[in-house]
Amino acid sequence: MMERGEILSWLRQDDPRELERLWGLADSLRQENLGDEVHLRGLVEVSSHCGRNCLYCGLRRNNDGLERYRMGEEEILACASRAAELGYFTVVLQSGEDRALDTGKVSRVIRRIRQELPSMAITLSLGERSTEELALWRESGADRYLLRFETSRRDLYRMIHPPSGDDSTSDRFRILHQLRALGYETGSGVMVGIPGQSYSDLADDILAFGSLDLDMIGSGPYLPHPDTPLGRLYRAARAGVAGQVPNSLEMACKVIALTRVVCPQANIPATTALAALDRESGYRLGLQRGANVVMPNLTPPRYRALYQIYPGKAGLSGEEEQHAAVAGMIAGIGRRVGASRGDSPNYLKRTATAHKQGREMKCLQPQA
Repeated sequence: MMERGEILSWLRQDDPRELERLWGLADSLRQENLGDEVHLRGLVEVSSHCGRNCLYCGLRRNNDGLERYRMGEEEILACASRAAELGYFTVVLQSGEDRALDTGKVSRVIRRIRQELPSMAITLSLGERSTEELALWRESGADRYLLRFETSRRDLYRMIHPPSGDDSTSDRFRILHQLRALGYETGSGVMVGIPGQSYSDLADDILAFGSLDLDMIGSGPYLPHPDTPLGRLYRAARAGVAGQVPNSLEMACKVIALTRVVCPQANIPATTALAALDRESGYRLGLQRGANVVMPNLTPPRYRALYQIYPGKAGLSGEEEQHAAVAGMIAGIGRRVGASRGDSPNYLKRTATAHKQGREMKCLQPQA
């Protein structure tokens, strides 16, 4: 396990020759633990409605200039089928915190995907939900859940993510523990370069990935949205903070690489935010510096541009064009597209251990 001081030193490192050592270490750990497959997950942004008012997100409730949408069940099923046609083994259903995506509707969609596409893994990223909802979706057939904690510093989290009435006691760390207890392959992550974020904060975030024993970790650069409070105050917010973490491609790659060192068996995506910063090289650099997953966007074109978490979003081209570009890039760096669900080795090891312990405990029980 890398110590906090060493993580801090790498985060502050600017020497390209030294950083090549970090990129090489991360890439070798990726190859050793996950091989050369890059797993493609079909991303479907099922709703742009959100009840939260986060200061950084373009989907925030008070953004009146955004045209909202909510996909129907048949539309979502069609996207999952398209993912299968393209050879993907995972579909990711993502939305704002939309309460109209009620428990029953989501459960029906999960069951239908499970029935019609039995080899497809189902990942949910639907925000903070009750234990009862999460348990039902797991029972319905959902495999994975993504919930980014954004920053481990509580006061900074509350500043950018104010409570919205019914969630005044929300705790994403508690929910992540619940997800793991329910048997989900559990994912989280942070934003890199949030105004007010220090290098010490980011080091603590990376250590938190390890202590949470996460199976999937997706971190990307903070991208200011002009129609949000934080976006409008972006320059002023950064100017007054000493030791502010930059929201650069290089810094995001440092976080990917250090995450790989701390969590060698986790699945780590090269996020779409990397590609938004650098359309030509964002995905490639992420994959060469520790990542092993890419999530092409399969949201129907009429909705895709409306899902405006941040501006300059990547993945707005056609599905075939997008797939061909990603597959070509993967081949170009000597890797290959994954031909399986690509479950996290960390998750498989943990669940195998739990099953073994369960069998041993059963054997120790007195016989009637």
